Amino acid sequence: MADTETTDAEVAVTSPANKVTHLTVDERAAHGRAARADAPRTSQSTFDTHPERDAVAIIDADSDSRVPELVPIRYGRMLVSPFTFYRGAAAIMAHDLASTPRAGLKAQLCGDAHLSNFGGFASPDRALVFDLNDFDETAPGPFEWDVKRLATSFEICGRDRGFGEAERRRIVLGVLSAYRNAMRDFAALDNLAVWYSRLDAQMIEERLSADHDRKQAKVFQSVSTKARTKDSLRALGKLTHVVDGEVRIISDPPLIVPIEEIAGGVDYHDIEHEIHALFRGYRRSLQHDRRKLMEGFRIAHLARKVVGVGSVGTRAWILLMLGRDDGDPLFLQIKEAESSVLEPYLGKSQFNNHGQRVVEGQRMMQAASDIFLGWIRNPKGLDGRQRDFYVRQLWDWKVSTDLDTILPRGLELYGGICGWTLARAHARSGDRVAIASYLGKSDVFDRAIADFAIAYADLNERDYAAMREAVASGRLTAQEGV
Repeated sequence: MADTETTDAEVAVTSPANKVTHLTVDERAAHGRAARADAPRTSQSTFDTHPERDAVAIIDADSDSRVPELVPIRYGRMLVSPFTFYRGAAAIMAHDLASTPRAGLKAQLCGDAHLSNFGGFASPDRALVFDLNDFDETAPGPFEWDVKRLATSFEICGRDRGFGEAERRRIVLGVLSAYRNAMRDFAALDNLAVWYSRLDAQMIEERLSADHDRKQAKVFQSVSTKARTKDSLRALGKLTHVVDGEVRIISDPPLIVPIEEIAGGVDYHDIEHEIHALFRGYRRSLQHDRRKLMEGFRIAHLARKVVGVGSVGTRAWILLMLGRDDGDPLFLQIKEAESSVLEPYLGKSQFNNHGQRVVEGQRMMQAASDIFLGWIRNPKGLDGRQRDFYVRQLWDWKVSTDLDTILPRGLELYGGICGWTLARAHARSGDRVAIASYLGKSDVFDRAIADFAIAYADLNERDYAAMREAVASGRLTAQEGV
């Protein structure tokens, strides 16, 4: 979020009266062009690494704050491939981006804008929308950082899939062209038009039809249909069973562990009392109407669940709630929020609660957010430490692209969608006119970032090899295949 309640998009804010000064479109465009003097677009291809840089140490720096028995699972998942390593290495890239040229044009950053952190989910009006869907590292900062992380993820994914150099270059340039052209389009739109812009399943199908790409249209329709079945009712059938007449989450350690198994000798009634007290705090973070809706559900069971790659080891819970009856489930995910990996380089968050930091950043960047999105603070967890969390639905038509089987044409189309989506997210919070002016009409910026992506993908492979060596030498412990 910006340091004030207003965005960088239209205003400059002065102290101490917090007076808002509205800049003209021409002034904003001039600001963008002037930024090329501070950071020429061609300079965006460069980055420096310190000779003593230790990627393994950067990754391992926060392990003490994670669940000890889950850290080896995190490392095992990162070691599957250079691509999964990249997914879990946001802290390393934040460290490296800190020394890169900055145009001085800020936006709300995802902070971990790799291609697997985009996907489909249900909007409040029950449309299947495509958007960013992970904001653990969100913070305000240089717009280029998100763009570089996204472009590099496509280069690394292309290598992982065995695509040729020319294919990868075309895909990455397609991502960047989509971002640049979308930002220029948003710069020409009215404020509300930008705010209401979104990409839903129907729009994607229309784009594919316009391109006469019947194969991709058929694949997308199949994925969309499947997505609409992934909800709390499906989770109820997959994740629960009935014990003594009560619906309970199935224990499947170490991936899913019910709260009573973790708490050991603590009386379960005392645990329930704590859960209800914390849940009331979460409800207060919701809008009044959604708070009323939530009051129609009762808490049934709580379990810890391992999720993702980089998040493994942070405390993530799933909460089963039941509404009208036992066939009316609502699964919530309660995920720990620590400080963003961007904060050491961009400054401390304005929010005291990191759960709120994630939620506010998500609301700023997404066109439509989960109605149950909220936050909570547990002043004293099972380990006695204060921890922040954010809350959202576990499954609500959530769908992602199958990157294990995707072909070059599919990845190229996906890249264009991701580029447009990131531009829309940045246009909501940053000065879209200035950013568009900095980017310009030519592909100078695109080619510079594509060159950066190749160089950084090479570095990522060396870091991946260093982590493998650290495991082999015993410096780190990894549990693979979990």
